[in-house]
Amino acid sequence: MVIAALTGSSVAPAQVNPTAEPLIASGSDQVPVQVQPAVRSVDDAVKAVDPLAPMAEGQEPQSEVAIIEPGASLVETVARLRSSDPGSHELECLAGAIYFESKSESLEGQLAVGHVIANRAESGRFPSSYCGVVFQRSQFSFVHGHSLPYIPRASQDWKDAVAIARIVDQELKPSPMGKALFFHARRVSPGWRLTRVGTLGNHVFYR
Repeated sequence: MVIAALTGSSVAPAQVNPTAEPLIASGSDQVPVQVQPAVRSVDDAVKAVDPLAPMAEGQEPQSEVAIIEPGASLVETVARLRSSDPGSHELECLAGAIYFESKSESLEGQLAVGHVIANRAESGRFPSSYCGVVFQRSQFSFVHGHSLPYIPRASQDWKDAVAIARIVDQELKPSPMGKALFFHARRVSPGWRLTRVGTLGNHVFYR
C-alpha cells in the first residue's frame, strides 16, 4: 500500500525518500511504500532521519496519513485524499490552478492539468515552484495579481482539486498526457507551433 501524507510539500514535485525502510504489517507479504513530502530545509532533513528530533517552534505534528491500497483507482485515491485544506502554500497554488482551469473536467482531465504545472516546475524552462508557475505573468487567465480568486472551500470541486494536487505532488498517478507543458481549451485555436500530445475532455495538450 502507499502511505500518502496529507500535508503537502513546498517543492515540486515531492520525491520518495530512498533511505526510508517501510514497515511490513504482521502476517503480510506486501511491503508498503511510504511517500514522503519533499525536504525543504536542513531541519526537515534531520527529522526525516530522526523522528525524535525537536520540532521547530510553532510547527504542527504531521501524523495524519491516508492509506492508498496497491492498484487503487484514481477515483478511490481522490476519495482518500479529499480535503478543504491543501496543507501548504505551494499545494494551495497547485490546487487553485487545477480548480480554476479544470473543475468541470473529469478527474483524469484534472490530473493532466495538475501534471502540466508540475512538469513546468521541473522543466527548467519555467519557475521552479508551483506558485511560481501559476503566477508567472500571462500564463493563466484566472490569475489577476498575486493571489487566487475566491474559492468556496467547502465545495466538492475544491476538495477534488486538493486531492488531485496531492496525487500530482506525491507522484501517486502518472499524467494521462505525459510530459505536456501546455494546454488550451478545445474551443480556441491559438496556432501554437508545438508538439501535440493529445486531447482529453475539453483541453488539448502540447509539449
